[in-house]
Amino acid sequence: MDINHVVDRLEITDFFSRYARAVDTRDWDLYRTLFTKDAHIDYSSSGGSVGNLEETVSFLSKALDMFEMSQHLVTNIEVLAKKENEADVLALFNNPMRLNGGEIWFVGGKYRHELIRSDSGWKSRKLIEETLWFDRSPFGDPTEDNLEKKE
Repeated sequence: MDINHVVDRLEITDFFSRYARAVDTRDWDLYRTLFTKDAHIDYSSSGGSVGNLEETVSFLSKALDMFEMSQHLVTNIEVLAKKENEADVLALFNNPMRLNGGEIWFVGGKYRHELIRSDSGWKSRKLIEETLWFDRSPFGDPTEDNLEKKE
């Protein structure tokens, strides 16, 4: 492993830290810096939107209004494939979210990003969230519907 590979891994880890901070603080300007202008973003496994960057920001800014707080914990970041300026990355997430009124809801799963290196660092050109579980969701468990569709 050479030093450039180590630097790339550190920068990719920082990408995920900024991603979590952007969503949890509702900093949509920061969120926009993490994606290419033509990015494809898919949150459908959790009942969310599928679309481009601006459609996603519009969806998230409204959907997250029902929460007093969220805390995305992103771990186990794996660079699955890497070329000079591209990386396919898988990371796990665990996200406690407190609904307005105090109930806490938990969600966990995987983020799959196709990252490209830009002049301003690594950016995602494609994100697919794969929700694996919900706990205490007042809306039921959307993952059960997703499992039925895959069978």
